[in-house]
Amino acid sequence: MDDQNKNLILATALSFLVILVWFILFPPPEPDIPLESVPAAESTGSDSPAIATVPSSTADTQAAPETETREDALADAPRIPVLTDRVSGSVSLLGGRIDDLSLNDYRVTQEEGAEIVKMLSPVGTVDAYYALYGWAPGAGMDPSSVPGPNTLWTLASGETLTVDNPITLTWDNGAGQLFTRTIAIDADYLFTVTQSVANTGAGPVSMAPYGVLARHGEPSDLKNFFILHEGVVAMADGELTETDWSDMPDFEFAPREGARAEITQVAQNGWIGFTDHFWMSTLIPAPGSAFKSVAKYDERRDIYQAETVQPTQTVAPGTSVTVTSQLFAGAKEWETIRNYQTAGVEGFIDSIDWGWFFFLTKPIFWLLHELNKLIGNMGWAIIGLTLIIKAILFPLAYKSYVSMAKMKELQPQVEKLKEEAGDDRQKMQQGMMELYKREKVNPAAGCLPILLQIPIFFSLYKVIFVTIELRHAPFFGPFQDLSAPDPTSIMNLFGLLPFAGPEPTSIMALIFIGILPLLLGISMWLQQKLNPAPTDPTQQMIFAWMPWVFMFMLGSFASGLVVYWIANNTITFTQQYLIMRSQGYSPDVFGNIKSSFKRKAAEDADK
Repeated sequence: MDDQNKNLILATALSFLVILVWFILFPPPEPDIPLESVPAAESTGSDSPAIATVPSSTADTQAAPETETREDALADAPRIPVLTDRVSGSVSLLGGRIDDLSLNDYRVTQEEGAEIVKMLSPVGTVDAYYALYGWAPGAGMDPSSVPGPNTLWTLASGETLTVDNPITLTWDNGAGQLFTRTIAIDADYLFTVTQSVANTGAGPVSMAPYGVLARHGEPSDLKNFFILHEGVVAMADGELTETDWSDMPDFEFAPREGARAEITQVAQNGWIGFTDHFWMSTLIPAPGSAFKSVAKYDERRDIYQAETVQPTQTVAPGTSVTVTSQLFAGAKEWETIRNYQTAGVEGFIDSIDWGWFFFLTKPIFWLLHELNKLIGNMGWAIIGLTLIIKAILFPLAYKSYVSMAKMKELQPQVEKLKEEAGDDRQKMQQGMMELYKREKVNPAAGCLPILLQIPIFFSLYKVIFVTIELRHAPFFGPFQDLSAPDPTSIMNLFGLLPFAGPEPTSIMALIFIGILPLLLGISMWLQQKLNPAPTDPTQQMIFAWMPWVFMFMLGSFASGLVVYWIANNTITFTQQYLIMRSQGYSPDVFGNIKSSFKRKAAEDADK
């Protein structure tokens, strides 16, 4: 076997191995607990303001089954409607909780009449998920004198929370302190929560403002997909941390928190929240302010919490204190999140899970996003992205294909060396090295474009799977969701027959593939036909099977990724054909196809 064929087989085997490992690691993704008051905070004893503690603040020890319907749970307390173009829901006057929120722009499925995505849900429902705010009492202060999760607020102004009309809630503790909470919302997904306390009593009082995100149990729609982070995501003074749901029960027990917790002291800028596949909720204290960031798991009640606790405020008689923070609750749209980062939320764009290859996924997504804005179709944007990537890699590809063309020209000399060397492999290798050195040919150059394609392929896979911009993104005809596998199938003649194909994630779908995987296999097969089939029977078998193995392996991947691979193969075929022609070697594609069929017919006749 000559070095040229060795390198081709090495590159093929490497690509096959990487895709196989990727396929194995990343298969296609297939009782009410009332709230309690916040315990007293402890002073640090220092001259600086104390950071209060909010242990297990969102639920008490009374267990109740979470079996209420959403309608019944929403009727358990007075509510103020929330209505903008992008979100709808309500704020509960019990605790002032933001616990009912739907995303108007997104549907659960693409079926006609499908429900809009419900993101936040009140206590009592399955997957209860909500945000609440309050004050942790300072040393010597009665916990009942500060508003907590069960406080029944009074609506002071505003009938419906809209972009132009905030609502104001008030609560008087009867001991000389009047608490006010104003909630505003912007045109996208950002709530601004302003908490204030006016002290009309005889002495000073101290307390610390906090915000809490709580989820009862792990989400029922948890993907548990290795490529995707789901759970806590937090930024603390420029350092991003991600904690999976499964890791939170392994936190050390923190007595002051009353639960298993991981605590971070943030000096100036940060945020913390929960991230799902496409949705996220995040507590964002005012930029430049110190706070305690807490990720917490209460194992007794199976409640997950993300908290921000700001420094204790001392309110002298006749004065008031006001603290403002923000809550993001919505879709992880790149442009929306980037705008919030530009407005001052440090590192917010990193709340999207860019992965290990972030230095590739970020620019790839940006380019894909801009192309989609220009073209107006994500499928064509992926093809445009492929063209640009191939153009950037063209200098390397040119050298590679030139080297391969020169190696074809050297085939007669290689055959002569084989005859002269006979069974002396060392002599053969030395002769080959001298020949390549003399002719200035690098036999390994052909592997370089394939090696460079691997991280790009992984990065694009990450982008297509993780970003919401690809969710339900249409291409044409039956391809209405580029983040999902090809919905067509040989079973229904690729949609021509009036019945649906197999479920995309089923074994049947893997066998009865769609039109895109079939085009992928054909494009790889045609690319092979630029060169005559190798004479070695083992090599012939590998090359004959490789396109069809890849076709079935990639058939269940996101259709957007298969579109990229088809476009990449087509452009590679064109580039290689033209470059080989420019070097004096004319690929006989049709001749190579004919010879492969003749060889197959001859083999069948011999059997």
